Amino acid sequence: MNKNQAEHISIQRIIGDELSESGDVVAVEEPLEIQLSYSTATGLMHKNVAVTMRTPGNDTELAAGFLFTEGIINGRQAVHEIRQSSSDDSRVLVVLEENVQPVLSNMARNFYSTSSCGVCGKASIDAIRIASPYTNDKDEIKISAAVLYALQENSRKQQDVFEETGGIHASALFTLNGEFIMLREDVGRHNALDKLIGSALLNNQLPLNNCILFLSGRASFELIQKAAMAGIKVVAAVGAPSSLAVEMAKEQGITLVGFLKSNRFNVYAGKERINLK
Repeated sequence: MNKNQAEHISIQRIIGDELSESGDVVAVEEPLEIQLSYSTATGLMHKNVAVTMRTPGNDTELAAGFLFTEGIINGRQAVHEIRQSSSDDSRVLVVLEENVQPVLSNMARNFYSTSSCGVCGKASIDAIRIASPYTNDKDEIKISAAVLYALQENSRKQQDVFEETGGIHASALFTLNGEFIMLREDVGRHNALDKLIGSALLNNQLPLNNCILFLSGRASFELIQKAAMAGIKVVAAVGAPSSLAVEMAKEQGITLVGFLKSNRFNVYAGKERINLK
């Protein structure tokens, strides 16, 4: 765990009618400014794209994943380098390859993202429906229910910051057989997923069409949209999906599982991929 991801604080603990001084560990939440540098006909352009409240760590992955899942860049080939100063870790600069133009029309919303809402301020629902380069990919995926039942416990084993604080979200990738691939944590559920997808993008691992995405909380519309951008076909969430998340999953051909426990779950879309035996 990154030493900057959790903070020890002093608290007052009350049990019944008794108060005592105690200590606790909380997840760190700090702003990250994502900046973009690209060439234009008149010279080099430098633009501040977004500010997001995140848990420090994997910031370059977060920046890359954010730009990709928002449709501003179309893949790893667009990125020349990503810089983050050791003296100021509150900013990340993504430098695009020469002559690569970001799709700034997709910046239709106010890109100030809090830890609880990554889609606040979006101009319209239509503006969010960003086309994934992997939308029409065909598959014959079958997932065993037993594999899904084990995801939460297998993810918890990898959640260092959650074990310390109890107050952080996780996004994890597993193979179709349930083998752990990687996990990212953040106070913002959308940040955790951007870090995960950003790692895959920077390592040329997209599309993630042979993976299961596990979400430690609810399945919001934005998380399903980000999953679709990465080519993910199976999403399993501990919490509930929203109506728009279900609609997006059906549109994008994603199997969406919610209220996942060790012995039960609900299927909201794509039930044909679930094998009960």
